[in-house]
Amino acid sequence: MFQLPIFQIDAFTDRAFGGNPAAICPVPIMLSDSTLQAIAAENNLSETAFILDLPGDDEADYLLRWFTPALEVDLCGHATLAAAQVVFTHLNPDMKSVRFSTRSGVLTVERGEERHTLDFPTLKPLPMDMPQGLGAAMGAEPTAVLKSEHADRDLLLIYSSAEAVRSLTPNTEALKAFAPYGFIATAPGDGADGIDFVSRCFFPNHGIAEDPVTGSAHCVSGPYWAEKLGKTDLYAQQISARCGDLWLSVAQDRIQISGSAVEVMQGVLFIPG
Repeated sequence: MFQLPIFQIDAFTDRAFGGNPAAICPVPIMLSDSTLQAIAAENNLSETAFILDLPGDDEADYLLRWFTPALEVDLCGHATLAAAQVVFTHLNPDMKSVRFSTRSGVLTVERGEERHTLDFPTLKPLPMDMPQGLGAAMGAEPTAVLKSEHADRDLLLIYSSAEAVRSLTPNTEALKAFAPYGFIATAPGDGADGIDFVSRCFFPNHGIAEDPVTGSAHCVSGPYWAEKLGKTDLYAQQISARCGDLWLSVAQDRIQISGSAVEVMQGVLFIPG
């Protein structure tokens, strides 16, 4: 048996027990995929991320991998923000920015006093026909459906108001029939607190009924609302029960996603073997 440090970080919030919790495990060597997946299932959070120092690497400072309770994913925002918080607080407090080597290329996080900023790819939404039965599975018919340019990732479901998104009661089992997609329900802000748009996100095929705050979903929704609202700097809120706040700057191929992160737990993970 050996031990690993583990941290739990609430991301895209400035208060404990808000935003989206992620478990972050720095590892001295990369463990087997089955062990990584077992740890993520044990944690039972939307994401558990593993970070491995890459000394001497010219392109990246750390290797970063993300796991839901069911599978490894290609892109995750809140666990990247959480991993950066662990680097800046515990692993390398002198760093001003950190580069992560991931399945989506090298992703950089710039350190800030109140918020850190992620440099992510945009995943532009493309028009598609309304899938039969999707509105019923979501609990309300969207006015339009678009799909991420990453063909098998997410569907963007447009609703008329923040209240319509807030009131959704999706049927998780019914949504699984639309595999492999996740579902981003979004609407314009209601004019309160300067919020440009809101969202809720559901990933039943990833083992996540509702994700509290989903940074990567804004790689899809950010470009959509930037075009609709005619502005590139946006304030977004994910209106799950835990709620999360994200500040976006949308460019042609990249999106800057800024948010706060709060450490709520640290401990030791015991690994058999």
